[in-house]
Amino acid sequence: MVKWQTRAIQNRVPQGLWVQLPPSAPRKFLKMLNKKILSYIIGVAIGDGNLSNPNGRAIRLRITCDCKYQRNIRKIMSLIGKLLPKNKVSIVKRKDNCVDISSFSNKWGNWLGDLGWKVGKGSKIKQNISIPLWIKNNKKYSIECLRGLFETDGSIYLDRRYRMVNFTTAIFRLAKDVFSIIKKLGSKPHLYIAKPRPQDFQRKIKYTIRISKEVDKFIKLIGLNKN
Repeated sequence: MVKWQTRAIQNRVPQGLWVQLPPSAPRKFLKMLNKKILSYIIGVAIGDGNLSNPNGRAIRLRITCDCKYQRNIRKIMSLIGKLLPKNKVSIVKRKDNCVDISSFSNKWGNWLGDLGWKVGKGSKIKQNISIPLWIKNNKKYSIECLRGLFETDGSIYLDRRYRMVNFTTAIFRLAKDVFSIIKKLGSKPHLYIAKPRPQDFQRKIKYTIRISKEVDKFIKLIGLNKN
């Protein structure tokens, strides 16, 4: 637990006045905390995010959420606020019962650039983005990223009274990353590839990763909550 400290600051405040200082946590601890938050936001952004630079000065990350997931909306806004405490996080209502969580910062270019995701270079599918190594090589960060991915592009459902968890994407490298991370965490995923019919030439190949064994254990491990 981080302890708060108080002391008088000479030559800056009147003598005898005590002020409360921020936590005396080492920078390494704060950096790790931010990376944990960023790992989750990266997962959410991969699922429901969009990058643009509408004013030519700052990159905007826009995350689209269904209005029925109010708790997740508040959580995403709060976590982005912690990553970028000096930047505004806004919310815009859409006509299709969704909202856009929007945040401007050129830091998004660096943070999401690690995925191979660049502004103005086409869709996430075209850029064939992937999960960065610093997340894949760390268990805590991997879990946070998986939670964000499954909360956006995942589902929990019953199949013949058995609970299943699915993750679906049209991005091949992302599917490989998610599959390998889940295996590394001790679960046994299965990968299914659905190719479109010749007449559906506009559709993309879909990659579905399914977990059908020890599902509750996996849900608990990543803290999955779709509400």
